[in-house]
Amino acid sequence: MNQPEQAPEAPVQAAGCVLWRRSPVDGGLELCLVHRPKYDDWSWPKGKLKRGEDHLAGALREVAEETGYEAAPGAELSTVCYMAGGRAKEVRYWAAEATEGVFVPSDEVDRILWLPPTAARPRLTQPRDRTLIDELLVRVFERT
Repeated sequence: MNQPEQAPEAPVQAAGCVLWRRSPVDGGLELCLVHRPKYDDWSWPKGKLKRGEDHLAGALREVAEETGYEAAPGAELSTVCYMAGGRAKEVRYWAAEATEGVFVPSDEVDRILWLPPTAARPRLTQPRDRTLIDELLVRVFERT
């Protein structure tokens, strides 16, 4: 007896931001990386969408939850696709300027770092996250 073919599972939908600010010390560009102790990795603030949640709203919610900062969204950046736990995951990203806030460590994110782009690039655990730095510089700051 033939089993009916199951439709492939839809990718997990997630959203996040490449959060940036001007350094309070020298005015240079700084990017916010989050450390997730569960995975012991450094990444952009991001997370799964809640049922019915808009991608941009989800991205800004995740920034607030993980970093403690409110953010002003800017240009939409690339969508990053990868496998996570045996299932496809799609993460839509935006450039976002940190406006105000204070980081409070949690079980999900225990540290954040504000780093210039040249220092942020090698600190990111996943190479796929590094291309978003170049895109931010070109799309938002018009530098190559």
